[in-house]
Amino acid sequence: MKKLINDPQDVVREALEGMAAAHPDLIRVNMEPRYVVRADAPVQGKVAIVSGGGSGHEPMHGGFVGYGMLDAACPGEVFTSPTPDQMYEASKAVHGGAGVLHIVKNYSGDVMNFEMAADMVRAEGIQVESVVIDDDVAVENSTYTQGRRGVGTTVLAEKICGAAAEAGYDLRRVADLCRKVNGWGRSMGMALTPCTVPHVGTPSFELGENEMEIGIGIHGEPGRRREALRPADEIVEMLLEPILQDLPFRQGDDVLLFVNSMGGTPLIELYVAYRKAAQVLARHGIRVVRSLVGPYITSLEMAGMSITLLKMDDELVRLWDAPVLTPALKWGAAPAPAAGSGGAA
Repeated sequence: MKKLINDPQDVVREALEGMAAAHPDLIRVNMEPRYVVRADAPVQGKVAIVSGGGSGHEPMHGGFVGYGMLDAACPGEVFTSPTPDQMYEASKAVHGGAGVLHIVKNYSGDVMNFEMAADMVRAEGIQVESVVIDDDVAVENSTYTQGRRGVGTTVLAEKICGAAAEAGYDLRRVADLCRKVNGWGRSMGMALTPCTVPHVGTPSFELGENEMEIGIGIHGEPGRRREALRPADEIVEMLLEPILQDLPFRQGDDVLLFVNSMGGTPLIELYVAYRKAAQVLARHGIRVVRSLVGPYITSLEMAGMSITLLKMDDELVRLWDAPVLTPALKWGAAPAPAAGSGGAA
């Protein structure tokens, strides 16, 4: 195992310390319990949006904390759910009087712990809505889930719902919007190599030199099938066709096309894949109106990619285009956090 780490047990803590040092204008990091909040939290009168999950998928979720996206993120240990007390304290820290939305990927530990935290937060008199993201078309159940896994649509939901909260949507409206995004998003991934969890020190699964796994999960869960490595264009077809059939996406639809690196695949290869995906969609009469390309929901150093399609309407396009200012995602004219706002976490 070759990694830029010190003690494997300290990776998450030291990474959070690095994030805090790198982005003091955008985020604050609390260590006991661990959570990341936007620098100006709590924002009074705005629905607060909280997400979280195991570390190792960076920049998700801590890299998406800031104006126009998440108010807080709760990082667990690598590939391990955060604990209810993290979610509880983070929710209280960012509550600005308009309630809290929990965006939860469909992994058993995340769902159970967010449910417990939501009950604890409600006991404080704070309104909480929870939406589970389950957009992976690869398998119905996997090692960590009952039902479909939550993957790339999570990033899109966090951005779109974050913009809605900034625009003044109330809690029920933001939650309904999140359910809409989940209902209109579909994803599928693949792996060329396994990844190595630092405290384990060995690869999470095995792939032969000329093998690939189609339908892999973000923790290395097995997919639909394992087969011989194919050219990029054929791999894109293998991922896109099940996605297109599942919603189903139809001729005349507008979509956001998200091509994501699993951590070890460089942008040059992602753009090769994006090119083919755009061609396939054009062949189906589907119009790509927005795009996202890069490493946004990763699996440590795993080589591979995922493709996410989100059906778009005027509301979703407007909210996607709205300003965002986080460590990992930023565009538009977002206001800078006020000096000294938020206090110390």
